[in-house]
Amino acid sequence: MSSVVPAFNRGDPLSKRPGVDTQLAASLARALPLPPFRLAHISDLHLPPPERGAGPELQPKRLLSRYAWRRKRLRHDPAALAAIAADVRAADPDHVAVTGDLTNFSRLEELEAAALWLGGLGPPQAVTVSPGNHDALVGRSGAARFAPWTPWLGDEPELEFPKVRRRGPVALVNLCSAQPTALHLAQGVLDPEQLQRLPAILRRLRAEGAFRILLLHHPPAHGVVSRRKSLRQGPELRSILAAEGCELVLHGHGHQATVAALEGPEGAIPVLGAPSASSSGRHGPAARWHLFEIDRGPHGWAVRVEARGLRGGGGGVERLGRYALAPSSSVFHRPS
Repeated sequence: MSSVVPAFNRGDPLSKRPGVDTQLAASLARALPLPPFRLAHISDLHLPPPERGAGPELQPKRLLSRYAWRRKRLRHDPAALAAIAADVRAADPDHVAVTGDLTNFSRLEELEAAALWLGGLGPPQAVTVSPGNHDALVGRSGAARFAPWTPWLGDEPELEFPKVRRRGPVALVNLCSAQPTALHLAQGVLDPEQLQRLPAILRRLRAEGAFRILLLHHPPAHGVVSRRKSLRQGPELRSILAAEGCELVLHGHGHQATVAALEGPEGAIPVLGAPSASSSGRHGPAARWHLFEIDRGPHGWAVRVEARGLRGGGGGVERLGRYALAPSSSVFHRPS
């Protein structure tokens, strides 16, 4: 199915799909049917910590997290993550969204190692990262702690969130729910500045005709994870989305493939979570990622989702199923 790109700023990237000329003038591009925009979503990588980061640790929360890592490390398999990453690269999506927990203890050397891994996944302009709670386990709050990931957070050099990336018909609105919390908690926090800026961003992007995708690590829908792991400002974010809307929300954190819905001004907003991309399958779903095909037709947006991952038993990454998302009033599956 083809689509027509809405109005956009001259010079904005369209799609890197074959046969698409990204240097066309805006007036011509408005009438040019394009292939669907293809977005890959992976989450919760939990990359193995560098050996040099295994020294003495004085922070209680890092000590607790390191103990948990040693106890649960077999749940995350570097080979599984490598297979998922190779499958994503082979699919050649227009963009990749990574919704957090690239690291385990949020040490600087882990963030730097994760930056090298991201460079192998794709160029920064084609990959967007929304940090997770393990990426901000302890220390000071604020976006500056993610400086090694600056090229993958957004197009602007400023570190504050939300960040907006326009890619063809899609607008990626990148929130950061990663802030240090108390011992034994893995909650997400959206600072007041993010929540204050978000409504105007969503209104502007709607006026531009963009397909708005909200990225964050913690699920905004109630009940997807336990209270200990929940988003503290979930009610405030849900209120903003009920008033301003968006077309899709992607998150991680739960290590499960979840589908939920939030109230929007014109119907339900689909909210999808991805399992860990490094999961060995020993506890919960095996490693998996999702490929979204986003298209605009005569009756509005159409979104098709393909789940790809490991089934276990030593096999490679394969298609697990396909389904479609309803454009507004409901969220549903269509297996194929």
